[in-house]
Amino acid sequence: MSAPLPDVLRLRFQKLVEVGLSGRAAALRLKLSPATGARWALSIRRTGRACAAPQGRPKGKGKLDPHRAFFAEIIGQDGDITMPEL
Repeated sequence: MSAPLPDVLRLRFQKLVEVGLSGRAAALRLKLSPATGARWALSIRRTGRACAAPQGRPKGKGKLDPHRAFFAEIIGQDGDITMPEL
């Protein structure tokens, strides 16, 4: 997954939209895709700003999360433990 575009660029885009440009026109002026411009303009209309969405899986929702205390205890006893020893 690629990194989100910088907040400075999003702020410049927001200023152009607030001046009166459409999302597509502002995107083309900043050399962004029209689809990105439409998405950001919608976000600005809904929330007042265009910020990057969180990336990746939510923390603590993996298959091993219910066993976190068990693993912490074992690793606490021997910090140099290997997977087969688990």
